[in-house]
Amino acid sequence: MQPYLVFGLSATLGSMGELAGHERRGSLAWPARSAVLGLLGAALGVRRDGDFSALDALSLAVAVFDDGAGLRDYHTVETVPSAAVKRPNSRPEALAQARRRSNTTITLRDYRTGAFYGIAVWGGALEPLRAALHAPRFTLYLGRKSCPLSAPVGARIIEADSPEAALTHLILPPWRQGARARVLLEAADHGEEVHDLPVDRARWHFAPRHVARRVVDIAPDGGAA
Repeated sequence: MQPYLVFGLSATLGSMGELAGHERRGSLAWPARSAVLGLLGAALGVRRDGDFSALDALSLAVAVFDDGAGLRDYHTVETVPSAAVKRPNSRPEALAQARRRSNTTITLRDYRTGAFYGIAVWGGALEPLRAALHAPRFTLYLGRKSCPLSAPVGARIIEADSPEAALTHLILPPWRQGARARVLLEAADHGEEVHDLPVDRARWHFAPRHVARRVVDIAPDGGAA
């Protein structure tokens, strides 16, 4: 047996990063490794340009209880060509100078509504992470800053034989009692390939890894949060 840190991520609105372009920002159906490490870093108070090396050493599994329903938001973005204005003091002044020479683009933002995930991490110092999740330095979000969590994470350290066994001890929100989940585990050389292994955070470079899907029943002993 070994220790696992398990906690839940529930949000009314969430957005898990995907390959992003200027006009469309998609969302995965479950939080990628980079998203989980970023959330743990936020709990510890690590800034975006900080040292994530201790978190990079963690292994993790994600239990998908409910990946929610898709929601697309539309934004109108207006940009001004630099040649159209001369040293403006503000954006309104730049738009006034550009008159009809500005460019208007519709951009798309994808979200997941009503999602709930269970997370198990292991392979590092877990007690500081557990304490940080209960009293995070920065606000915890499920993706973007417009997506705060809707329930306490209920972080706890469990001794178990496997990630699946550890995930059966999640503290579930009252409206999720008796839930059943698909579990995504890191796999050596098979399964689904995803590009969510952080390599260079400054340049947003990610390497591929493999994950395997399994099904696990969450036992009802995980009491209400």
